Amino acid sequence: MQEQLVADMKAAMKAGEKDRLSAIRMLRAALKDKEIELGHALDASESLSVVTRLVKQRNDAAAQYADAGRDDLKEKELSEVAFFQAYMPEPLSDEELVAIIDQAIADSGATSMRDMGKVMAIVKTKAEGRADMGKLSGIVKGRLG
Repeated sequence: MQEQLVADMKAAMKAGEKDRLSAIRMLRAALKDKEIELGHALDASESLSVVTRLVKQRNDAAAQYADAGRDDLKEKELSEVAFFQAYMPEPLSDEELVAIIDQAIADSGATSMRDMGKVMAIVKTKAEGRADMGKLSGIVKGRLG
């Protein structure tokens, strides 16, 4: 991911895309902070979790700006989300999510809501960064409920 970010940063500099350049620098800084925190180079899943966290933060901020009537700042946050999502894998479809959840329920032997933690642990490893965990949680509750 680092090599792609450097290449995209150079392209944004050459094209004079200040917003894109700012978002890429922000992402690179967040990745570097996480590397320092962990004390080693990030693997793909750790990098993905950083990007996912940034996307979630930007979406939350955009919602708050929308509530406050600040559409200009909301649009800025959403444009950053679009830049960050370019570094995330393709999202899972609803059918794929249901299949992953059903497989996790079968693998864990879950029978009730008490087993939700087991199921979510399995699902999280398979769907990390490719699905909204809140949505997944709701589907799991529906299946176990």
